[in-house]
Amino acid sequence: MGDATVSAAYARPDNASATLVVAHGAGAGMEHPFLRGFTDAMNDDGVATLRFNFPYREAGRKFPDRPPAAISTWRAAMAAAAERSGGEPLWACGKSFGGRMASMAVADGMQAAGLVYLGYPLHPPGKPEKLRDEHLYGLTLPMLFLQGTKDTFATPELLEAVVAKIGPAATIQWVEGGGHSFEVAGRKRDAYDIGAFVAAPVAAFLRAQH
Repeated sequence: MGDATVSAAYARPDNASATLVVAHGAGAGMEHPFLRGFTDAMNDDGVATLRFNFPYREAGRKFPDRPPAAISTWRAAMAAAAERSGGEPLWACGKSFGGRMASMAVADGMQAAGLVYLGYPLHPPGKPEKLRDEHLYGLTLPMLFLQGTKDTFATPELLEAVVAKIGPAATIQWVEGGGHSFEVAGRKRDAYDIGAFVAAPVAAFLRAQH
């Protein structure tokens, strides 16, 4: 990461079955209630977690880092998690921007047991022609796309086609009625509880791979 230092939060339950490194989305840092709820629930399910900030967030800037800086940060976060692990599988996971940067880091050679996308930003809202998918097709590691059916960043038909093109390594799990942050219209839940809710299918996916 050059001279940049970023914050991270690590939690490890006894006899962890895997470690999940978790990156935030473009508009919120690692302390967002969604990510705290998600990682707390993963810890309760026997998965160690390390969540971290990208440099722009650490510096209080609003605009996300360019891919080279984000990929460098991902590599450093994975290395920090590996130092703390007991040799269990090390997964990369991210909310929106964080997940896309994880996939680009893996496409660039970063090692991971698999990838988990919490709302993959396949295209900007209302611009389905601007797909962010090309780097995904060379990836052969297990991938879970956890996506809301009402997510404006990924038209369901387009995401289904992308996942089919990637091949059997990729799986979609839909959250019915969920938006980009998995909120469901008419159902009042705070962000922490939503994060905890989406942890269950992720933990089940990890267990199924090992």
